[in-house]
Formats: sequence, structure tokens, C-alpha cells
Amino acid sequence: MASVDTAEPQATIRDDAGALAVALAGSWSADRAPRIEELVGEITESLTQAGARVDLSGVTRLDTLGAYVLNRLKARQERDGVDVELVSSKPEHGLLLAEVQVHDDDPPKPHRHVGVVDILVDIGEGVVRFGRDMVGGAMFLGEVVVGSASVVLGPRKFRGPSLVNQIELIAFNGAPIIMLISFLVGCIVAQQGIFQLQQFGASAFVVNLTGILILRELAVLLTSIMIAGRSGSAFTAEIGSMKMREEIDALRVMGLDPIEVLIVPRILALIISLPILTFISAMAGLVGAGLVSWLYGGIGVDTFLARLQSVITWKHFAVGLIKAPFMAFVIGLIASIEGLAVKGSAESLGRQVTASVVKAIFMVIVVDGLFAMFFASIAF
Repeated sequence: MASVDTAEPQATIRDDAGALAVALAGSWSADRAPRIEELVGEITESLTQAGARVDLSGVTRLDTLGAYVLNRLKARQERDGVDVELVSSKPEHGLLLAEVQVHDDDPPKPHRHVGVVDILVDIGEGVVRFGRDMVGGAMFLGEVVVGSASVVLGPRKFRGPSLVNQIELIAFNGAPIIMLISFLVGCIVAQQGIFQLQQFGASAFVVNLTGILILRELAVLLTSIMIAGRSGSAFTAEIGSMKMREEIDALRVMGLDPIEVLIVPRILALIISLPILTFISAMAGLVGAGLVSWLYGGIGVDTFLARLQSVITWKHFAVGLIKAPFMAFVIGLIASIEGLAVKGSAESLGRQVTASVVKAIFMVIVVDGLFAMFFASIAF
């Protein structure tokens, strides 16, 4: 004779004053899944608008699958306006049904027709998010300023080894890729400049074009974008991983300020490293421009250098270096904010790293544009 737990699931369906009365029995468990789906299909076909009362008192075994199938039946019918009641004299059945109901499938979202109002709503939500980011950034900036002041007033709190390590990771390890990218961009700009200026017999002016463009804009912009993608994302991932593993909370428990320990050394390392990398980038870009000018434009090295010296002044060189610390500060600030915003999942970490890179690159371009307008207004 089969045991009670292995009994086939059963469903007795009868009409009760217009409504449907269903009495379940047997084992409603995963090993009986095909029969359970068949019985649920029969119950669904028998349902009317009057609803149904499903009694689980006779069920000898109910596991997660059985509870999920019954909850799914109830949810789908109620979305169609049919009331389905699940009752049982056994408390454990009610507990399992309540727990599985939390994980039931969500109702399908209605199809959205995009219109003018919807577009305006999306724009409004974007503006609100931007405003919140600006307010959050301003608040975090205040915390960084306070942390920096605390380090200045108490030099023993400063993490010198951490600063040196970050400078090595940012400047020393990042120099090769910065040099390569800047060299190639210098070559491309010079080549395109020569091809266009040859039409007017003014190939020699490619020195003016590349020299001013690289020193004032390209070097610092390329370097900042590369650092935002390379070091900014690394900062966000490191801080975010520490947030996920509750290491930042552990620092607070030990009486240490995470801003002083983690944020200040990284931002200071960026402020020191970015001008250095900007200078390296400018030199690599000029080397690439000089090489292409010699190969394509017939401008010798001596001529290129002599014309470069006559055209370039200290102002052009200073403009790029003045922008670098500000861009470094923006990159470090955004990377730190996004790192501290990470929640407890890998999905959140990936989302914040992506947001960090995108926001940092966007703000770098904005800062560059603001500086360009400022220097133009003072004729510098």
C-alpha cells in the first residue's frame, strides 16, 4: 500500500450555490508536477465569475512547487476579476502559501504609448535626477573638504603610503597607454591638417594647428578621459567592493573616517598625477605630429621645432596644466560618490561603475568647455 506522502494529488470539484468548491487531497509536491498542472487546468476550465473556494485541508504534503502553482492560479484569476480563495485547516499550509506569494510573478506591465506627455515626464524625471545628483555631489564635496582640513590640521592622520601607491597606479602604470593614445592622435590630427592645408599651399601652418590644439585642449582632454575610464572606474569598483563587504562600516566601528582613509588619498593622487600625465601626453602628441609632418608634409624636424617655438608661448602650455587638477578633482569626486552608492549586489556594482565612467567623462568635457570660455573671455 502506498504511503500517504506518495499519494496522487486529487481535486474534487463541485458546484456550491453558483460558486465552485474545490477539495484538494494527496501529495501536491514537485514529484507530482505533471498531475498537479493537469488538475489546475481542470480547475481553471471549471471556474465561473462567481469564483471558487479551494480547500487544502485534505492535502497530505505541500511543498514550494505546489504552493507556487496554487498561488499562480489565484493571482491570474483575480487579475481577470474572478475571486479564488485558498483555505486550509493546517497552519503550515498558510505559512507556505504566504511565503511563496512574495515571490510570485508580477503582472505584465501595460503597453506604453509614447506621446508628448510621456516625453515631457521622462525629461522631468531626468532633470530631477540631475538635481539630486548635484545636491548629493555638493554634500559629498563638503565632506571631502572637512576630511581634507582634518588631515591638514592633523598630519598624523594622513596615509602617505596610500598616496604613493595610488600615484604609482595612476601615473606610472597609466603613462604607457596615455603616451600611445596621444602619439596616435597627434599623428592623425597632423595628417588631416596637412591634407586640408595643402589645398591652400599652407602646409607649414600644420605646426600652428597641432601645437596649439594639443597643448591647450587635446592633451588634457585625452588624458582626463583615459583616467576617468581607467582610474575612475577602479576607484568606484574598489570602494564599492569594500561597501559590499561592509569594510567601510568596519572602518567606522574602529573610529576611522572613510573619507580620510579612502577618499582623500585617492583624490590627492589624481590631482598630482593628472598634470604629470597631461605633460607626457602633450609631448607624445607633438612627437606624433612632428613625425607625420616630416613624412607627409616634408617639414623637417629643425623646421618643425623652430616654427613651434615661434608660435607656442607659455600661455598655451599653462592652459592645459591649469585645467588638469580641476578635472582630476571632478573625476575623483564622482568616482568616490558612485563607489559609496553601491548596494549589496554585483549588479549594483556594475551599474555604479558604468555611471561613474559616463558621468566623469561628461563632466570632464563640461569643465573643459567652461575653461575654454573663461580663457577666451580673458584673452589668455
